[in-house]
Amino acid sequence: MGLELGASEWKLGFGVEAGRKASQRKVVASDLNGLMLEIARAKHRLGVPESARVVSCYEAGREGFWLHRFLLSEGVESLVVDSSSIEVNRRNRRAKTDGLDVEKLLSLLIRYERGEKKVFGVAQAPTPKQEDERHLARELESLKQERTAHTNRIKGLLASVGARAKVGKSFLQQLDQVKQWNGERLLPSLQERLRREGERLALLESQIAEIEKFRRKTQVEATEKVQRLQELKGIGENSSWLFVTEFFGWRQFRNRREVGGLAGLTPMPYQSGDTINHEQGISKAGNRRVRAMAIEIAWAWLRFQPQSRLSLWFQERYGPGSRRSRRVGIVALARKLLIALWRYLDHGVIPDGAVLKTK
Repeated sequence: MGLELGASEWKLGFGVEAGRKASQRKVVASDLNGLMLEIARAKHRLGVPESARVVSCYEAGREGFWLHRFLLSEGVESLVVDSSSIEVNRRNRRAKTDGLDVEKLLSLLIRYERGEKKVFGVAQAPTPKQEDERHLARELESLKQERTAHTNRIKGLLASVGARAKVGKSFLQQLDQVKQWNGERLLPSLQERLRREGERLALLESQIAEIEKFRRKTQVEATEKVQRLQELKGIGENSSWLFVTEFFGWRQFRNRREVGGLAGLTPMPYQSGDTINHEQGISKAGNRRVRAMAIEIAWAWLRFQPQSRLSLWFQERYGPGSRRSRRVGIVALARKLLIALWRYLDHGVIPDGAVLKTK
């Protein structure tokens, strides 16, 4: 069974063998009774016994993993498919509808069950508790982005009339004293807009402080790993929590390629015939939050761990190069650093030359 999950309805595709047109049905979104009824009807329609094994798949997305857990509870084998791993025709224009999508999913699922395990990637489902633990880091990231947007908007509004003011916690208190370029007070409409922006900014600041305070007190399964990461110079509170809740806390990596692949830091070489080999950059098909943080921490690693093997490798290979070369090199360093952190947390291997914080 392949499922195409829409906001108002779900399209289901059933099949028993390759090359046979899928039997398609629709149910109202989140109608679990209707879903199980259609599965029972499909068994009868396709001529398989009621006790027949049922395997389903759907693309990871807005619905998350709750449907996966429901199907497992009903005895249905469920796979959550990584959307970016689904193979597609390389033609620029290809037809796309929910009906065709569910046909494609079903055909790939049949091939997967017949042994072609590389037709798509299967997402590892976290437990409900592990999934819940990710909300703190994600909400904090969202609030900080909103804070930056409000701060930049206030600065832009002030600059438009030649005014200057420190945009921070005391912004509302000093707003009445802000003057335009000619020394006159701000006009009423602009001043009121800035006041409302300042109030929203103050609310964001208080929520960010509240979440950070709560995060320090909370206990999660991965607290030990968070603390271990923070023992390394160059890794702080925000980065360690994000790395653990999004990446190292519950995912099981078998090798370094899986670490780089899940972060979207896999190189994408290109070579065809006599074409000169060249790199197309990284895949960016993994966790964007971890990828962005890994690159940020890679710069911090060069600063706080200058004598580590990774920093020395970077300086030897990319240090003498141009700014563009260093930007390329920092991505390579981020991948190597993630692998080193995985080995540190899972196998207790401290990165070569790394310095621990003094207590």
